[in-house]
Amino acid sequence: MQLNHYNSNFKKQQHAIKVICDNVTNAPNIGSLFRVADAFGIEELIFCGKNIQLGRRMTKTSRSTEKYVNYSFNDSIEEQIQSLKASGYFLIALEIAENSEALSSFKLLTNQPIALILGDENFGVSETLLNLVDAVVHINMYGNNSSMNVVQATSIALFEITKQLNS
Repeated sequence: MQLNHYNSNFKKQQHAIKVICDNVTNAPNIGSLFRVADAFGIEELIFCGKNIQLGRRMTKTSRSTEKYVNYSFNDSIEEQIQSLKASGYFLIALEIAENSEALSSFKLLTNQPIALILGDENFGVSETLLNLVDAVVHINMYGNNSSMNVVQATSIALFEITKQLNS
């Protein structure tokens, strides 16, 4: 018999993880990020930038998870990162960079709460932000493209991070 959320035995769990979205404005991506955030039991989604709207297209994709996931907005990602850093968060940027480490070999060696920083949908995580974080991780890519959709990348990263937190 196929299980669903009424008869599965998944234990609800909250993880001390905030996902920081830099200029993620595409409504279906925002809706999907809510679903991923709910699925992995993250603490909060924080949308940084201007003109970020939670409209009908977003709610169609989110399947009502925006009602369960804490979220907030901040115009300035730099201000948000500095605030999290001052609050004791371990900052992880998800970006392919000169100093990034493969997510598959990254070891989370901290008891601090975690902030996962996602880059701008078109330009990724800026150099300014890369210089502010504690770690930069990337997902190994084996095809012709050097990036993937922000939602798929976030799902992979949260899977790995929560796996390490739960072990």
